[in-house]
Amino acid sequence: MQKEENNLLNSWARDFGITLSTSQINLINIYLNELWEWNKKVNLTGLTSRKKILKELLIDSLIPSPYLPEEGNFLDVGSGAGFPAIPLKISSPGLKTHLMEARSKRVNFLKQVIRITNLDDIEIIRGRIEKDGTLLRSEGYDIITARALADLPRTLTWCAPHLKTGGLILSFQASQLEKVLKEGSDVIHEHGLVLYKTVSYRLPGKDSIRHLLIFRKTKL
Repeated sequence: MQKEENNLLNSWARDFGITLSTSQINLINIYLNELWEWNKKVNLTGLTSRKKILKELLIDSLIPSPYLPEEGNFLDVGSGAGFPAIPLKISSPGLKTHLMEARSKRVNFLKQVIRITNLDDIEIIRGRIEKDGTLLRSEGYDIITARALADLPRTLTWCAPHLKTGGLILSFQASQLEKVLKEGSDVIHEHGLVLYKTVSYRLPGKDSIRHLLIFRKTKL
């Protein structure tokens, strides 16, 4: 089973221009195995198939990796079970990573993943960004991700103040791209953001198109 999953992960990753080393695949396996065991007792993902977790969560989380710098301060907001932060940290180990999550069971799970994977420069911050921003780096972050936090206007309103000038906010969107961008246009302008890149893609076996929106902060 492990070999089949590894082959699928490698194949799907290559389709999106993502290269994973043997050691990185091993770390992903450790993460997936722990998630699978915890998921039997705590509903971390809502998915009941390891293959679905691989393609709908792991691969989706890795989509941004070709567009990230090798180093920098990285914040993931509303980390939940660690998507996209844990896969991105594994694929980009040079990122100094903060995971912000409010729910205690998920915080405990994330701490366990960090312990068993021995990932360096990664820390869990328990809190909500809309009210616990003082817990974050005062100098800001180079990269901020939010995979399932809120709608785009609220996500940008909460995250943009913690982004350095020149930094990137990454937002995962399922559909209706034009509508999403229209709803967020005022907030985008207000926080000095520009839409730097849009990556449209289909996950394996899916017909629907997803979009990764990459915003760059041009001014404070």
